[in-house]
Amino acid sequence: MRDSLGDRLMVIFIYTFLIVLAISTLYPFLNSLVISFNQGLDTAQGGITLWPREFTLENYAIVFQDERLMKGFYISVLRTVVGTVTAILATAIFSYGMSKKELVGRKYYMILCIITMYFSGGLIPSFLLMRNLGLMNSFWIFIIPSLIGVWNMIIFRTFFQGLPAGLEESAKMDGCGNWGTLFRIVLPLSGPVIATLALFTAVSHWNEWFLASIYISKDELMPIQTILKQILASNIVSEQTSGMDAAALAHMQKARTITSKSLSMATMMVATLPIVMVYPFVQKYFVKGVLVGSLKE
Repeated sequence: MRDSLGDRLMVIFIYTFLIVLAISTLYPFLNSLVISFNQGLDTAQGGITLWPREFTLENYAIVFQDERLMKGFYISVLRTVVGTVTAILATAIFSYGMSKKELVGRKYYMILCIITMYFSGGLIPSFLLMRNLGLMNSFWIFIIPSLIGVWNMIIFRTFFQGLPAGLEESAKMDGCGNWGTLFRIVLPLSGPVIATLALFTAVSHWNEWFLASIYISKDELMPIQTILKQILASNIVSEQTSGMDAAALAHMQKARTITSKSLSMATMMVATLPIVMVYPFVQKYFVKGVLVGSLKE
C-alpha cells in the first residue's frame, strides 16, 4: 500500500516538529558548553552560538584549582551515591511490607502516606525538627529526610503485588523468611524498576541545592550545586580565583580573559555533565520500569 499525500505531509510535519523541539531543548545546554570553552572577554562581546571563537581551557583550569568547588563536587558525588543506595533499600523494604494484604492496618498506613504527598509541616517546623535531631551541619541531613519517597513506594509496592504469588510460596517452602524472600527472590526480579527509581533518586540528590543553604553553614559540607547557586547569585569572579597560583592569576587578569559568565558556565558544566552521562546507561529501563511498576492487571 502506498502512503497518501496527507500521510506523507503528516510524517514530514511530525519529524520537522520533533527536530525543532530537539534543537530548542539542546541549544541552551550547547550554548553554555561553548561559552565555557571561550575566552571570557570575547564572550562579553556576544554572538557566541554553536562554537567558541577564542578557544581556551582557562575557565576549567580555574574551576579545578578551586578547592572549595572540588570539595563540593566530592560531597555531591558522595551524597548521590549514599543517598540513592539507602533510599532505594529503605523504600523497597517499606514497600514490600505494604504490598502484603495480611499487614494489619495497611489501609490506614497508606492513607497516612498519601497525606504526606499533599501536606507538609512547613519550613519552620522542619527546621526545628532537624535541629532537635542534631542534623544541622551534618552530612546525614542529605540522607535521612529523603530516605523514603511515597511515590517511589507506590511504584515499588505495585510492582511487588504483580509478582506471581507462587514465587514467594516456593521460597518459604524452601525455608526463606520474609527477609530472605525479599533479598533473594523479589529484589533480583525488580531490576528495571530499581534502575528507573534509582536514576530518579540520583538526579534528585545531585540537583538539590536548597537543603544545604538552610541546614549547612560549613564550607566543607556544601555540595557543588549550592556553591554554583551562590556563584550565579553573587556573580563574583574572586570567589573562584582566590585559590589560584598568584603568578597564573596575575597573568590571566592582565590578559583580561576571565569573566564571571565564562566561569559560571564552566562550573555549570562540571556540575551537570556527570549526571547527564548516567542517562544512556539506564535509559532502556525507563519505559519498562515505570510502566511495570505503575500498572496492575
